[in-house]
Amino acid sequence: MMGWLQFAALCWCFFVIGWNDGSTGPLLPRIQEVYQVNFIVVSLIFVVYCIVSTGGRSFANLFLSDRLGLGKKSIGSCCQNLAYILQALALPFPVFVVCFSAAGLGISFAIAHGCGFVAALRDPTKMGFLHAAYGLGAMVSPIVSTQFSQLKHWSFHYFVSCGVSLINTALLLAIFRLQPQDVCFAEAGEIPPETGDEGKGAVGKTKEIMRTPAVHLVAFFILVYVGVEVALGGWTVTYIIRERNGGPSSGYVSTGFYGGLTSGRIALLWLNKKLGERRAILIYAALSIGLEFIVWFVPSLVGDAIAVSFVGFFLGPMYPIAMNECGRILPPWILTNSIGWINALGFTGSALVPFMTGAISQRWGIRSLQPLVVIMMGIMTAIWLFVPKNHCRFYQCST
Repeated sequence: MMGWLQFAALCWCFFVIGWNDGSTGPLLPRIQEVYQVNFIVVSLIFVVYCIVSTGGRSFANLFLSDRLGLGKKSIGSCCQNLAYILQALALPFPVFVVCFSAAGLGISFAIAHGCGFVAALRDPTKMGFLHAAYGLGAMVSPIVSTQFSQLKHWSFHYFVSCGVSLINTALLLAIFRLQPQDVCFAEAGEIPPETGDEGKGAVGKTKEIMRTPAVHLVAFFILVYVGVEVALGGWTVTYIIRERNGGPSSGYVSTGFYGGLTSGRIALLWLNKKLGERRAILIYAALSIGLEFIVWFVPSLVGDAIAVSFVGFFLGPMYPIAMNECGRILPPWILTNSIGWINALGFTGSALVPFMTGAISQRWGIRSLQPLVVIMMGIMTAIWLFVPKNHCRFYQCST
């Protein structure tokens, strides 16, 4: 019973993270209007969010994971609460942007510990449901933020975000009770992961992570994947408004994208198993690229909205598959720390690709979103081909 309560709490935690990420896209046009900023300047939202999240994930998960443990990630959710309260006040643009960094710091700690915990469980399908919860949050939040984007007090959306996040803090405190990961595993009836050479400590684990090639290959795959996901979720609304003459309700296209992301992570679980997860990613990537060509070349508002939803549907399973792959090919005693590093480096993509989109759009227009996304998807697919298939340890990886 406790195992299911822990998993439910983690799912809500990821729902809140998805809520955070899904809110930005529908609000971007209003933020540009209110603060009178161009594409490049508004893209700083992604950059600041990423820099602090990346730094937070690197430091917290390489050096604080063993000391603080899984239960104390509720402390990170308090950073999110603070960020949302400040954002709701619609403070001057530099301060508003800095608030994204506080949310990113809390989210950075939650993702690595949540993924590391679930990756070590005996049921691999739970990873798909965990990230489906993220997609559900990202699907629901644009419905709310689209409504607020049309109101005078648009920033009050963040009061809603704060309420959702406070529930997260309460659940994490009540269920995990600030306990370390091994204790949480024992309460759930799970076997704690092997600890390996505990005497090495954080520095020893970090060295082992840095010399394991599979860690970095998966990290670069996640970097491009997250960049594509955030660029589509963040800029597609602007693309639909400017290139397809969408109206104020265009924010719902973002809901369609994240709705596809959510449903794909659940509906395709059986197909992932049948195809083999490694092969499934290659097939889904090819289908996603084909759908992006439809969005690029078919000037239809409805057709593009449907195609974007299916892009989300096929992109959705990729992240949880990559996390499951980590559980199969990485030494268990560095798994949580490795996922922290993978997410830290991978999260760079959430700033790199959206900022590239903003910078290129400032010169060539938002129509450049589609060719950029197609190129990034091609790179992502190529990287996946080099990820080793079998267990890796230290310098040796069997491919």
